[in-house]
Amino acid sequence: MRKLVPLFVCAILALPAVGQTTLNGAGATFPYPMYSKWFSEYHKVHSDVQVNYQSIGSGGGIRQVTEATVDFGASDMPMTDEQLKAAQAKLGTKVLNLPTVLGADVPAYNVPGVNTELKFTPEILAGIFLGHITNWSDPAIAKVNPDVKLPNHEIIVVHRSDGSGTTFIWTDYLSKVSPEWKSQVGAGTSVNWPKGLGGKGNEGVAGSIRQLPGTLGYVELIYAVQNKIAYGSVRNSAGEFVKATLDSVTAAAGSVAKVPADFRVSITNAPGKDAYPISSFTWLLVAMQAKDPARGKILADFLNWMVTDGQKMTASLSYAPLPQNVAAKVKETIKQVK
Repeated sequence: MRKLVPLFVCAILALPAVGQTTLNGAGATFPYPMYSKWFSEYHKVHSDVQVNYQSIGSGGGIRQVTEATVDFGASDMPMTDEQLKAAQAKLGTKVLNLPTVLGADVPAYNVPGVNTELKFTPEILAGIFLGHITNWSDPAIAKVNPDVKLPNHEIIVVHRSDGSGTTFIWTDYLSKVSPEWKSQVGAGTSVNWPKGLGGKGNEGVAGSIRQLPGTLGYVELIYAVQNKIAYGSVRNSAGEFVKATLDSVTAAAGSVAKVPADFRVSITNAPGKDAYPISSFTWLLVAMQAKDPARGKILADFLNWMVTDGQKMTASLSYAPLPQNVAAKVKETIKQVK
């Protein structure tokens, strides 16, 4: 019997350890707080799967998924026809744009002596970012904020310095409400800003707003909430001043009569009196055919979890879940990921 013991022990030691798979992703900072929670929660129920995500901006997410240096990218701007064509030529397979959650860009500010919520019209926001409105005491701002004592203080504009989907959402909105913005600057993940200071990531812009009196910038809602930065309501296309909330972002998504099959849709300046006008889907960028089918299956399993269990976690981080009809379409599309 003594001789059997070491053999038995050796047999146990020879058993292979349970494999650990690490999926790598990169891209948007807009949904980073939500993604971090999802990846952590998914790991709790699938301990053999770890997700490593680099919050580098939407431009980086599109670039890295095209170069196949990550298992998935992330962007707050759906890939353009040209980008999709280039990615398919390089990867030999289509890249899917899968909406994951809804969020909002908010006009966040640090105005000396002002502790109340400010109201902004589309004309004010475009005017400030074009450089036409340069002081917080400007009559245009005072007119819609009659009960607020506005200081005679220069407005310091803060914008993103990196390729950013958050920037796309903001500039897409400004392009819809301001012909001058559309013709002079336009929409994109990176634009030639008429004025302002650059900050890297939502984190960088939020940090600048907190530190510099007189600033106005745009950040995703959760970054304003987490950093305790004031942010204003915006007059929507129905003429109502609406603040970004789960309900007002959901209302914006609900205004889309039909979501296209490829999910590439803009919901900025949405109709409806309850809709927050600077709302957006955000997307994961996933190759239909993974280089490693085993990794593709693991990614597909995560995506299915994301559009079911993951959607129940959105409210705690100030994101709105996908509308049920959109979530159902996403789940059907995930079947193409191999």
